[in-house]
Amino acid sequence: MKIELNGEARDVTGPTLADALTELGWGVARVATAVNGNFVPKTVRAQTPLKDGDRLEVLAPMQGG
Repeated sequence: MKIELNGEARDVTGPTLADALTELGWGVARVATAVNGNFVPKTVRAQTPLKDGDRLEVLAPMQGG
């Protein structure tokens, strides 16, 4: 399916947010996620379905100062 990931068009095959994160290389990373502008906690990513055209935002924490 085609989704938008951080503003870029991407193709993913996994049916859930957790599957897509694994496919995109963020399976074990500590990241914050949102689908269509709505925050999705890590605890429900495996139950969060994705559909064609969804907008996915993935943010990694930054360190420094």
